[in-house]
Amino acid sequence: MIQACSSSENDPSPSLVIWMLIIIGTECILGILANGFIAAINTAEWIHNKVLSTSGKILLCLGVSRIGLQSLMMLELTLSSTSPQFYNDDVVYHAFRGCFMFLNHCSLWFAAWLSFFYFVKVADFSYPLFLKLKWRISGLMPWFLQLSVFASLGQSVLFFQNIHTMNCNSIFAPRSFNSTRKKSFAEATVINLVLFLNLGIFIPLVMFILVATLLIISLKRHILHMKSNATGSRDPSMEAHLGAIRAISYFLILYIVKVLALFLYMSNFFDINSPLNILCKIIMAAYPAGHSILMIQDNPGLKRAWKRLQAQVHLYFKK
Repeated sequence: MIQACSSSENDPSPSLVIWMLIIIGTECILGILANGFIAAINTAEWIHNKVLSTSGKILLCLGVSRIGLQSLMMLELTLSSTSPQFYNDDVVYHAFRGCFMFLNHCSLWFAAWLSFFYFVKVADFSYPLFLKLKWRISGLMPWFLQLSVFASLGQSVLFFQNIHTMNCNSIFAPRSFNSTRKKSFAEATVINLVLFLNLGIFIPLVMFILVATLLIISLKRHILHMKSNATGSRDPSMEAHLGAIRAISYFLILYIVKVLALFLYMSNFFDINSPLNILCKIIMAAYPAGHSILMIQDNPGLKRAWKRLQAQVHLYFKK
């Protein structure tokens, strides 16, 4: 297997390393704090009540997966910037990519199931199958979460297997490849990315689009029903619809931007220290932090807990 080694001319400048560490490190720290808060609140609820709600289980899994993801990103950033020769070793490099794939796909699946759960609880359809799903969703969700973990793990295992079998046509060519060799393998790289990477993010994306579409249809039907009853003011059902649509829209926009950055980054189209590659890293680090902060603002329980924490911190420093 070709070893990935970096030449001195490709080593990052000290100023570039500092700015990368500051920007991406800040994003990762904010994401770890936000997701740590989400995980801590739901863990405290679990301990206090001896049971955890379905949405709490999903939020806990999502928070833990994102803490692991952003911690891994910080470690990868530090090693790639300070110890490029160690990081560019084939075993280390592909190990980071495989772990990143697993944690990233788990995070995307958990977020998709959270939106799906909100949709089932909020949407108003009278179809027998949907009513049965609404009644059984709390019991089915733990199985869905476990299935997502196994699916993400399975794709990561396939990734590692192909690293050893594809050799020069590996899904992720080592960074020691020059521009000519990268271009010669571009077609194979894109095909492999579609098979091994995009399949893991395509299904959650389709779920989000379907959920958003069905929620809009449900809201439209609800509005027509209100008009037929000559009711002009908003009711709790409409507020729930709007809140769910807003939350899913936030994630869908962030998701699409993140997927584009992820595709470019994992494809190795750019040199490790190129501005575009750095931009992809910044976007990928910003996505988990941004979505988690938005979740705290939109989730009533998390928002109340955040305000209580703010009040306690304010009283602590006031003393």
